[in-house]
Amino acid sequence: MKTRLLALLLLFTATLAAQEAPTPGDREPHSDSREPRDGSTLQDRQPQDDSRRHLLFESLNGLTWQEVYDEVMGTDDSEEHEQTAEMIEVLQQLADNPIDLNSASRDDLEQLPFLSAQQVADIEEYVYRYGPVLTMSELRMIRSLDYTQLALLPYFTAVNHTIGDTTTERFPRLSSIARYGRHTLTATGRVPLYERKGDHNGYLGYRYRHSLRYDFSYGQRVKAGFIAAQDAGEPFFSGGNAWGYDVYSYYIQVKDLGRLKNAVLGKYKLSAGMGLVLNASFSLGKQATLQNLGRQTLALRPHSSRSEASYFQGAAATVSLSKPLSLTLFASYRPIDATLNTDNSAATLVTSGYHRTPAEMLKKHNTHMTATGTQLQYHNGGWRAAVAAVYTHLDRPLHPNRNTLYRRHYAHGRDFINASLSYGYRHPSFTIAGETAIDRNAHLATINTASYHPSSLLSIVAVQRFYSYRYTSLYGNSFSEGSGVQNESGIYLGATWKPLPYTTLLAYADYAHFPWARYLVSQTSDAWDLFLQTDYRRRRWQLTGRARVHLRQRDNSTKTALTANNDYRARLSVTYTPPSKLWTMKTQADLCRAFYIVPSKGWMVSQHFTYSPRQWQLNLMAAYFNTDNYQSRLYVYEHQLAHEFSSPAYYGRGMRLLVQARADITDHWRLTLRAGHTKHFDRNTVGTGLQQINHSYQSDIDLQLRYRF
Repeated sequence: MKTRLLALLLLFTATLAAQEAPTPGDREPHSDSREPRDGSTLQDRQPQDDSRRHLLFESLNGLTWQEVYDEVMGTDDSEEHEQTAEMIEVLQQLADNPIDLNSASRDDLEQLPFLSAQQVADIEEYVYRYGPVLTMSELRMIRSLDYTQLALLPYFTAVNHTIGDTTTERFPRLSSIARYGRHTLTATGRVPLYERKGDHNGYLGYRYRHSLRYDFSYGQRVKAGFIAAQDAGEPFFSGGNAWGYDVYSYYIQVKDLGRLKNAVLGKYKLSAGMGLVLNASFSLGKQATLQNLGRQTLALRPHSSRSEASYFQGAAATVSLSKPLSLTLFASYRPIDATLNTDNSAATLVTSGYHRTPAEMLKKHNTHMTATGTQLQYHNGGWRAAVAAVYTHLDRPLHPNRNTLYRRHYAHGRDFINASLSYGYRHPSFTIAGETAIDRNAHLATINTASYHPSSLLSIVAVQRFYSYRYTSLYGNSFSEGSGVQNESGIYLGATWKPLPYTTLLAYADYAHFPWARYLVSQTSDAWDLFLQTDYRRRRWQLTGRARVHLRQRDNSTKTALTANNDYRARLSVTYTPPSKLWTMKTQADLCRAFYIVPSKGWMVSQHFTYSPRQWQLNLMAAYFNTDNYQSRLYVYEHQLAHEFSSPAYYGRGMRLLVQARADITDHWRLTLRAGHTKHFDRNTVGTGLQQINHSYQSDIDLQLRYRF
């Protein structure tokens, strides 16, 4: 019955779209040849003599997009790393299939999480006024684009150099899609050069981690994919995985088919408003908020990662009702993991995706979730408003242990409903936006943002939020200090300022109040988060300094009162790239001072080297760390394989070595090899429980083979 409902929903949206669908075209859209509205010529579009903007664009210097992203938007907060992994997957998809600036819609550009609403509008306006963009350097003419955007845009966007072709709005023929579409096959595997305790007695499968993925794309109009993934220790074609891999994901996406703006069949991610009711994608961290000035991103996209958390399975579509109005409908039915109570109700919903042991395998897909919802959106000029509603049903009741104080107001029951009103207005100098939501018991959550950008040298953003400690949302995920959209109120103020040539300052201050108990905090508490970063870029040198103060509270050892749980971190890095741009060297130092019951400290020095000739790339990293305990742990950026992400914490005393080599063997084949080795000088074992390694070092080899045609 549920399968029939999903099929009827997809048929309805396709039929509605077909009513307005033009005659199919023959090929992928090319650049726009529209005349400038003000009569400007190509000579008017030459970059101005602005040394700061010229130097910012030149600072790309052959780095990978992951390195640039980590430099300008990376975080050292472990609570934000899961969100970062989701964002990295989105950006990897865009890096593989760049957006054509000359035919990009607003929705296309809004996929880029580092652009503000005004910057999206300015790019659209520039293409409309001056016709097709000729080179990426031309983006320097858009005054609202800062270093971050100028550095990252070339990795995820492209320009069509054929000026004479006009953009076609017709949807392409199937023959054209098959002929001009791009296919990518990727195989990834990890071979650990060690054995864990669970490999001998405890885990159901082998110790190897591997995955397969297939991606098809025809520009931004048609996408399809299939992913099969296996974690180390999970059974393969045996036990609970009789069908082979532990995780399968699949999707088909179609965009701009008449009135049908966007549709996905299979597994997908969906967000609405600012994430209070629905955000199965990611929420922006505090540092990233400085870049996009609080804009929510990504309304509907395929679920293209191996993650088993926060996705829907079924069908979703966004249909244009009129020029300012659009309607999104979705329906989903999927299995989920749960820890069960003795009465067979669900105690917790598990999203880790691990099925390595008999206990973990018993949780696999033992509960099913049905969800459906809608969003009606109005967007006209600078005004935006939307109404969203989501209904969810679980086939077994959710009964967390509410006798524990911090779980007292957790979501419980079988049926859940949330609704919200989101709103916003964009002006060339300022932007305001917000969302207010209620749950089934009329408990309230609201978030509001305001940004002010009087010039290209200064931008200010403020975020206010109030999440009632009684408010519950199974899919809520928005800006917060804590781990969810509940039990928090606060104010965030951030700014980006260029006081001197070649120099940029980024700063924010965030205060959060928690009226109810939280995990490890048994009473009302508060938190402060203060951040300051300065970047100096001139010629081939880049100097970055960063400091962060995180003041929180936590139960003391006897749980009779709260005590300080403070964290002080600092980072200094120097990057040099020679005129040839063939290689880049970066030296980085990290410091940490933590206070919880007893003080602890830590430091790390790391050296990074990247060599990038035309058809291959070599990345080297060496780091030495020395910390008192896990409380003073440190993080360092590491090169990863495509579609992979990890952010290990280093603590104790030891050394980390990493080498990654990538070779474009032919125009179609790419091979990447990654080898990492960690040596601990203060212990004889690594890890605990079934993850324990009975020696002081840990080495892994990762291999990835990609075929594109």
